[in-house]
Amino acid sequence: MRIVTNFARFPARWKAAPGLEGTSVPAAGVGQFLRHRGRGTVWLVNCDPGLTLRLAAVKAGAPWIGSRLVAADLVLRAPRPGMSRMAHPLRRLLLSKVDHFVHYFRDLTGYTREFGVSAERSSFVPFKVNLHGRFAMAPDSEGEYILCLGRSMRDFDTFFDAMEQLPYPAAITRPAPDLMRQHGARFTRGLDALPSNVRILEDDGSDEAMVRAVRGAKMVVLPILKTSLVASGISTCLNAMSLGKCIIGSEGPGMLDVFENGEVLAAPPENAPALAAVMRRAWEDEELRKRTAMAGYQYAQQQGGEAELYRRLIDQVAYWYGRDESGEGKTSVHERNEKQAF
Repeated sequence: MRIVTNFARFPARWKAAPGLEGTSVPAAGVGQFLRHRGRGTVWLVNCDPGLTLRLAAVKAGAPWIGSRLVAADLVLRAPRPGMSRMAHPLRRLLLSKVDHFVHYFRDLTGYTREFGVSAERSSFVPFKVNLHGRFAMAPDSEGEYILCLGRSMRDFDTFFDAMEQLPYPAAITRPAPDLMRQHGARFTRGLDALPSNVRILEDDGSDEAMVRAVRGAKMVVLPILKTSLVASGISTCLNAMSLGKCIIGSEGPGMLDVFENGEVLAAPPENAPALAAVMRRAWEDEELRKRTAMAGYQYAQQQGGEAELYRRLIDQVAYWYGRDESGEGKTSVHERNEKQAF
């Protein structure tokens, strides 16, 4: 099997756990993918909906090409009310031409409802720690403030409403309005209207600035909008876990469906009183906070970095490919995922 992929630094030669061996070829656009096609070739597209849909269109128009199309970390948003009547059905149709999906979350309720992406066509692999091997990772669950961090589908409004109900100090990194809008965050307050116990930390966008902000936190809060269909904030979550911080998230994809053994605390999305209650409990209950932080730290250590993620992806794609080639049924990959302990 040959993998053609836009993943950076993907192993040129590999051997999967199922025993299958193969090679990989880097590619960026449709033309480069098409140079490597045919039976025995898997087009593995990383986090690029546009490229995925264009390759799906190629497969729809020329099914004899023979390449399998696998979409990894395909981040899709729920259709907006003003979307063209034709745009969404066309997107669903093209997604039906994708042979397999690899997700960093298990809860596919929204993806199945909105896009027809079902569990039978999907696999789950745990994501990586982006900071792995780059900073000293000694866990430290102590800190000065509650930190609300990140941009993707973040619900800062609910966080601010919750903080107005609490006496504890909190912080956010200085927001970049354009990036907030680009990533679907909700932040409708002016900076002069923040709760009195919320301060702004300067942020130059570097990993060093992010690490400084996290190291100073007693806990890290990731409030996610209920319209999120994917694991919004998974990268920030794992980075904070790797630094030993207690995580509080929102119930939904990428949270309790991924962290099933006490690695996080969670509140219903867009529910300020519930979020305030969880933050109060974590602040006051030192044993709970430290236990949650340590469970998260251990989980993050197990997942490793880029090399470990690529190993998981190769194993999963190879397993799916082998089952698909043998005609043993599409549901087997999902069933394997449900049985795997990560």
